[in-house]
Amino acid sequence: MPGIRTAAQAKAWLEQQGKSVQEFARENSIDPATTYQVLAGRKKGRRGEAHKVAVLLGMKIGSIPTTAEAQPQQMAD
Repeated sequence: MPGIRTAAQAKAWLEQQGKSVQEFARENSIDPATTYQVLAGRKKGRRGEAHKVAVLLGMKIGSIPTTAEAQPQQMAD
């Protein structure tokens, strides 16, 4: 699939942007440790925070649900 980055390509992309992993994580409100784990291949990015990281880094095609979409709806009494 064109457009999907490998971990090495994602690291190179961050370097091209002149951003550290820490800076990228801060800008995107994500956990730096999770970002390092996705880049190292220890987390696959299948769900949760790791999914968000993989999508933002271009390592996966997907959508990132907004906070309203991510929270279950309250049932009326």
